Amino acid sequence: APAPPPVIPPSPDIVAMRAALDGSRLEIEQAEATLRRRDLTSEALQDLRLRLDPVAERLREHIAEIDPKLEAARAQLAQLGPKPEEGAPAEGPEVARNRLERDALVGHLDEVNRLARTLLVQAEQLTSLISDRRRSAFASALFERSYSLVSPDLWLTVASSLPRDVRALQFQGENLWSRLESRSTPWVLTALGLAIGIGAALHIARRQLVPRLVHRDPTAAGISPFRKLLAALAILVVETVPAVAGSLLIYFAFNALDVLPRRLLDVADALLTGLVVLAFLQGLVQALFAPNRAAWRLIDVPDTVASSLFSLGILFGTVLVIGRTLDAVNQAIAAGLALTVATKGVTAVVAAGTLAVLLLRLAERSNDGDEACLGPYIPSGPAIAGPIRMVGWLLVGLAVAAVLGGYVAFASFLVDQIVWLTALAGLLYLAFAACDTFLGGTLRDNSRISTLLQTNLGLRRKSLQQLGVLLSGVGRLVLAIVATLLALAPWGIESGDFASTFRAAFFGFKVGDVTISLSTIIAALALFFGVIAFSRLIQRWLTGTFLPTTDLDAGLRNSVGTATGYLGFFAAAAAAFSYLGLSLEKIAIVAGALSVGIGFGLQSIVNNFVSGLILLWERPIRVGDLVVVGDGEGYVRRISVRATEIETFDRATIVVPNSNLISGVVKNRVRNDATGRVVLPVNVLRNQDPARAAELLLACANDHPDVLKEPPSRVIFKKIGDTWLEFDLVCYVDDVTKQLRVQSDLNFALFGTLVREGILPPLGPGAMNVGGLEPVQAALKQIADAIGAASPNAAPGSAVPAPVRASP
Repeated sequence: APAPPPVIPPSPDIVAMRAALDGSRLEIEQAEATLRRRDLTSEALQDLRLRLDPVAERLREHIAEIDPKLEAARAQLAQLGPKPEEGAPAEGPEVARNRLERDALVGHLDEVNRLARTLLVQAEQLTSLISDRRRSAFASALFERSYSLVSPDLWLTVASSLPRDVRALQFQGENLWSRLESRSTPWVLTALGLAIGIGAALHIARRQLVPRLVHRDPTAAGISPFRKLLAALAILVVETVPAVAGSLLIYFAFNALDVLPRRLLDVADALLTGLVVLAFLQGLVQALFAPNRAAWRLIDVPDTVASSLFSLGILFGTVLVIGRTLDAVNQAIAAGLALTVATKGVTAVVAAGTLAVLLLRLAERSNDGDEACLGPYIPSGPAIAGPIRMVGWLLVGLAVAAVLGGYVAFASFLVDQIVWLTALAGLLYLAFAACDTFLGGTLRDNSRISTLLQTNLGLRRKSLQQLGVLLSGVGRLVLAIVATLLALAPWGIESGDFASTFRAAFFGFKVGDVTISLSTIIAALALFFGVIAFSRLIQRWLTGTFLPTTDLDAGLRNSVGTATGYLGFFAAAAAAFSYLGLSLEKIAIVAGALSVGIGFGLQSIVNNFVSGLILLWERPIRVGDLVVVGDGEGYVRRISVRATEIETFDRATIVVPNSNLISGVVKNRVRNDATGRVVLPVNVLRNQDPARAAELLLACANDHPDVLKEPPSRVIFKKIGDTWLEFDLVCYVDDVTKQLRVQSDLNFALFGTLVREGILPPLGPGAMNVGGLEPVQAALKQIADAIGAASPNAAPGSAVPAPVRASP
């Protein structure tokens, strides 16, 4: 019997990787065991999610490290070919040994790869399960029904539990006093007094710092957007930073000196945080609406609206701060459910009432313009006040209905979200304005940075403007994504959920043997455009440098340059398809299958499609060109892959198949130059001086402002007729669209000038002067005399008029 093949042990790298995977598996199993518990809070679930995310990331790194090694090992094994069949000559010992080693390496790598992928799927499933449980817990807590605010049972329960809550509050007060007495050393009292004094001074002094540090003159006019934005950002910083510093100083003093019990420390935290939120809201309203300073206002609203927003917005924030502080007090004294529900419900109702008063004020201010004007009021600004008021009333109605229906938690959450989303929208507006001003405006305007880029990099002004628009758009997109994540965070949707979805889309998933991923598509597009750019460089070098030095004619040089461009395109397409995993054999199979259908019934469609690609590639006509196709003339408005839309002068739209534009004759009036030529035929009497007539024609053309000086206008003496001298006045305009208007203006001017100079005499009413008919008149007179002499009844010297027939 043949000896069994020797067992080749795995390499140290594979052993170390297997040990790392065993550690990851242990962490995943521990997380899975923890997740089986049903009493996990939202914070515990979030901590478990944070423990799993690094494990999944390490597994992805292991897979990314193993995949290329596994592919290389399989490729090396494939180079050895299949094993010899039975009865065939045996392969050499070196080849057999190499085959055995490669086979073992593929087996070890494949085993580790499968284990890593299995663990990654398990970790991702646990992560998804954690997210589902957190959202489910959030929804159940948010929509949990309790007492209604108008329910008598609520207030009876509050009244019955009030003595116990008062005793609990007194106990906390006594506990606070005893803690202060036990820690009331001179050093502690001095440090605590300094911290409270400095913190309070910062909160109070910020109102005095704003006009001193940021001066906004109410009488100023013509303020640039850059100065407005800088002033708004400065006000927001000056209003918020001292409040944050003061609250942090007081909180850290309480925490470090340990003068407050833990529950009362949470109350102080809620109060200090509320003061910071209030200062931030005040600074944000001042930054955006600038009450009593219309020239500095970023959002254009009337002064009365700005004042109402400032006063009622601060009142709304104050109500929420008081409600949050009372809620913290209830938690500190372990108040009953009824008192907690009553506190949250009253806070939500008062906040909703304040918002309703603000909406009523806004409605009254918007109606002032309607009453002051004589006709119907038409707002000059963007019509966003109406939708905002509708959403505001909807939120007010939902909050009140939730409180009355017993869903107090949902009403409180809704009121908090109003403040959060409003502050987030204000910050997003400021961020958008800063992005447009600092990123886009710096490159669009004549700033030092744009001048420096133009000087050192040789960029054009238009390119800098396009770069500024692009940077501004990218910045807006990033800010919008961040704002969306922040807006969805309170609803239990976190950035990790979006990150996992984006990672799956970016790094791809397999369908058969093809991996579909955003990263692969982006890389393929980058490869395609890179090869295209390289081919364009070669084409430009051939047509501009090399081919002019050869003896080839112009037509052959053009054909070589065009063929180089097409070869570059096909090479770029082949490279991109190969990177995507689509081999040329598969593309040929698909093309062969499509050719059958094309041969049967898709000839015209494919013809128009290919013609559209040629139009988009070679661009013989472009959007905006003035073209003549058959009997139609107009502007190209749209070029698609099937047809082209042309708008005529009578506002009609002509849809022309692309094959007609490729195979037919198209006249493009503005292909290389938009200059138009105006030709006016002018006839003057033969007895006039032609030199004087030509001089008058040129003078009329040169006096018109739209007629170009270069090339100069000229008069062509075309023909000397029997009665008329025929001239053509030829002049040029800078835009072909001005031809008809300039032609009409010149006709009026030429007619007036020629009549005024007597070269073209005016005609009387009903009269026509025809010259050169004297011989005809003499012949008719002789005929009439002869007829009169031959008539016996005619008096001597009388003439019989002959009938005259007018020829058309």
